[in-house]
Amino acid sequence: MENEKISDLLATEREESPEDLQHYFLSFEDFWERKLWHELTEILVDFYKEPASANQRLRLYEGFVKTFADKINQLKLVEIGLQSAGQCKDDNERLTFLTALTSRVDKPASQDAYVFSLSHVASVQLSLGKQAESRADLDKAEKILDTFDSVETVVHASFYRVSADYYQQSHEFAAYYRTTLLYLACVELADLDEPERRRIAYDLSIAALVSETIYNFGELLLHPILDSLKSTEHAWLRDLLFAFNRGDLHAYNILQQHKSANRLLEKHESFLYQKISLSALTQLVFSRAPQDRSMTFATISQETKVQLDEIEHLIMKALSLGLLRGSIDQVDEVARISWVQPKVLDRTGIEGMRGRLREWGGGVERLGNWIEGVGEDVWAS
Repeated sequence: MENEKISDLLATEREESPEDLQHYFLSFEDFWERKLWHELTEILVDFYKEPASANQRLRLYEGFVKTFADKINQLKLVEIGLQSAGQCKDDNERLTFLTALTSRVDKPASQDAYVFSLSHVASVQLSLGKQAESRADLDKAEKILDTFDSVETVVHASFYRVSADYYQQSHEFAAYYRTTLLYLACVELADLDEPERRRIAYDLSIAALVSETIYNFGELLLHPILDSLKSTEHAWLRDLLFAFNRGDLHAYNILQQHKSANRLLEKHESFLYQKISLSALTQLVFSRAPQDRSMTFATISQETKVQLDEIEHLIMKALSLGLLRGSIDQVDEVARISWVQPKVLDRTGIEGMRGRLREWGGGVERLGNWIEGVGEDVWAS
């Protein structure tokens, strides 16, 4: 009776499907009758990826896939289920569907599929404004992920993507920045469409700028995702990040011209001025040789273009944030810096480093010649 019912279902769906998809249903029935579950799974995945299959996905899942769901790879089952969930009429129906799917794969042997599905449950909860429930499910997924020695990258990518969405909604900019970079490490940029790449690049850039704990954009500046902003209306944002990294106060002028484009930039305007000033200070220190890092406040003001009366507070802020190490002589208005946080170097920075290495090499050579000359008698003996 069940065999007849499934055969009728597949025949009906085949008749209702576009002509170029009808061959799939013949294969479905063939593999199902022969119990070739792996082959059936693979061709189902291919069918569900066909854009023209959208209207049939949910019906096929409910009437066909669920009858042998426990016999196939559970991660593939979740993948098929997620494609089916896209056809639910609204987020509430989608949440019910995905919750049932998550419960189905919650077994000791398929915890990777469980985390994969649970992450999508958390995503729908975010869409419904259920942040507390979403956070609880993400925490549960993270605990399980931490127990895995290895897992498919799609599972990590799903978890990081939803976690990033949560942090963005919560305005936790540093956490959003770090988590999105982890997400990008799990996916191929070519698999993301152009609008999605631009959205991620834009949101990452804003998060990097307004975060109160991110003062080094190196990882983002080196990431190809940032090139998605080139030749777009947001190309100025990419320029702004590079200007920040160089410690170029011209970046503040760029910001002034575009701050109205994003309310977060407008809201954090005074903080961003301080941030670019700190970058100018660290860039100045970084550009100097280690033996030339004792500077008067006047020198710092002149080279960074920061007002003289702001220099002492700026240095203290840099020391407290761990961007610099050293001391301040408040009487003589001198800063003695012993260490500066490393930076990503542009071409100019690399040229400067090359010059310093040459200078260092020359110093070593001169010292060697001096030692050789002074200790000539010793070497001879």
